[in-house]
Amino acid sequence: MDLVELLETRRAEILMDAGISQSRSHLVQYDPAERQERQQRLRTLYNLVLRGVRVRDLEALRDYMETIAQEQYAAGSDLYEAQMALNVLEEAIWHHIVVRMPACAYSESIGLITTVLSAAKDTLAQAYIARACKTDTLPPNRLELLETADHV
Repeated sequence: MDLVELLETRRAEILMDAGISQSRSHLVQYDPAERQERQQRLRTLYNLVLRGVRVRDLEALRDYMETIAQEQYAAGSDLYEAQMALNVLEEAIWHHIVVRMPACAYSESIGLITTVLSAAKDTLAQAYIARACKTDTLPPNRLELLETADHV
């Protein structure tokens, strides 16, 4: 079994594992009312990661990460919160690689998935920071938290 086959055949399990980890994160922006939207974003992200692994082209994934960065900044999420989906997806995929693939395949598979997800993380961070630099301020929700902290 290679990485593409693993990602195709274990899609539901990997997404379930990542979704569970994401829901346990208890971050401000991960309100239970937004569960379906988070699950859809995670599925879209997964599909783009799989595409990147399969065709060795990350343009669509990078474009999606730029869009997510803009949306997350506008929603008041901080950068860590915006990267949570990437982190939980990476953890779930690594787990399935180690459990389902022969040890001799770890290096190539983990190297490839790390390369793809690192590119996504880098694009997300750069786009988010570029947005923050344009406004030279924190996202709106973060400013409110700072104001509240000043009064405590």
